[in-house]
Amino acid sequence: MRRFAAITVLLIAGMAVGLVIAGKFDQTSSSFADQTPSTPRMSSPAAAVAAGQGLPDLSSIAELAVKASANISSTQVIQQRSDPFAEFFGFGRDRQPSEREAQSLGSGVVVSPDGYIVTNAHVLVGNGGQIRNVKVTLPSGQSELPAKIIGLDEVSDLALLKIEATGLPTLPWGDSDKVRIAEWVLAIGNPFQFNQTVTLGIVSAIGRAGSQMGAYGQMIQTDAAINPGNSGGALVNSRGELIGINSMIYSRTGGSEGLGFAIPAKLAQRIIKELRTNGAIAWGNIADVRLEDVGVNPTVAREFGITSPSVIYVYAIAPNSGVARAGLRREDVILAFNGTAVSSVNDLLQLVRDAKVGSMAALGVLRDGKRIQVSVPITSTAK
Repeated sequence: MRRFAAITVLLIAGMAVGLVIAGKFDQTSSSFADQTPSTPRMSSPAAAVAAGQGLPDLSSIAELAVKASANISSTQVIQQRSDPFAEFFGFGRDRQPSEREAQSLGSGVVVSPDGYIVTNAHVLVGNGGQIRNVKVTLPSGQSELPAKIIGLDEVSDLALLKIEATGLPTLPWGDSDKVRIAEWVLAIGNPFQFNQTVTLGIVSAIGRAGSQMGAYGQMIQTDAAINPGNSGGALVNSRGELIGINSMIYSRTGGSEGLGFAIPAKLAQRIIKELRTNGAIAWGNIADVRLEDVGVNPTVAREFGITSPSVIYVYAIAPNSGVARAGLRREDVILAFNGTAVSSVNDLLQLVRDAKVGSMAALGVLRDGKRIQVSVPITSTAK
């Protein structure tokens, strides 16, 4: 065993839950303007009291937001295997797999007057089967309209649909980079098939990232009630601007516990534009590598100049893969990506996703107690 293997035992304090990179990054969930904002002026105590005398009247904003909302239903065809016990005893071996249909329900937001609607990807593929048809119901009528899938991206969990319609109401896009903690927001959606439900809350946090936040992260957190069926609906600020697409909840019960998360409008606009143009997103990717987050022993870590509480451990590499030929090895510890320090798989994932496909990325690696640099190819997640 190499010398570093022994060092690794000292360095690693405990294994944490990791993410897997094997052709593309896995995505997880908990359920299913470039200008820098100016520093806000502190309110006086008297102003604070006046502001706290009542809630804002958001009824007009809600009426407009509901008009730009949609209910989405998707039917998937799922292949079912024959009874394995019958097959074991020789019965039904020649029988073809049966099919069953499953339906996903969710919400959407009209983003153009000519019928483009954004929703969550998992609303369309939530049951894991082949999509047979997608239908949209608008607030203006109860009839279902057939929808065409223009593009679907499971990394960002966004999908773009198109229906044959004109003159549809839309919401103006807000600058999600300027969202402030504790500002009022409305969540609009179709929870439990209760159409055009509006809930009120505040922004609880911004820039939420981590394995629970999906492959891209940077979510807006809100305590506005979000339940199953709200996925793909609008998160609207008090000025009636669309600042996010509701995507997931964190819950122990399956219902709302005041922990809802929305994809920021800035990212959604970027994804919609590319889906409308290309039908898919060519995210950067480091293929055929399994990486894990590991905690470090602070005393030993200092010996190697590591100040972060965790590092990225190369758990496995596919033989003869591009990264293997580039020189990355099993048991390497990745500390940087193109000169930017990384201490978790999620940190690395964010940088890799935005890297140019076809380029070479420089990984700062700790190997056998020495810091080296390994250049690896950036491939595409698009199939």
